Amino acid sequence: MGRWLGIDLGDRRIGLAIADPSGTIASPAGFVPRRAGHRVPLTTLLRKAAELEARGFVVGLPLDAHGDDGPRAIEARRLAEELRSRTGFEARLVDERFTTTAALRAVKALGGSTRGRKGDVDAVAATVLLQFALESEARRA
Repeated sequence: MGRWLGIDLGDRRIGLAIADPSGTIASPAGFVPRRAGHRVPLTTLLRKAAELEARGFVVGLPLDAHGDDGPRAIEARRLAEELRSRTGFEARLVDERFTTTAALRAVKALGGSTRGRKGDVDAVAATVLLQFALESEARRA
């Protein structure tokens, strides 16, 4: 897959992860703050993607418990399309229903506290999402 940027949309923060050039390993890449109730800071995301030399995007798709789109899933679909049209790079949507839970478990398993580290948890959630996409692609190949 190459150097892809994983994006985990949140109301207050957008977690980011980046794949290594071989498209094998995802690593946390921080987060972008977001004002609650406002649009996704697209210019900031595009700038961050350029800094990290991303050549594609994996956007978390927050489906509801029944697998249907809600308002946040619609927002994720719009973001993926906007990223595609602005950069010409592929933007994939990946079900993210369990990424934050997995990220919280990972941080706690490493003996860490999540208190005051919400941005770190968001970045780890983006990493879980991106790693899942990378492994899924490797299985297909």
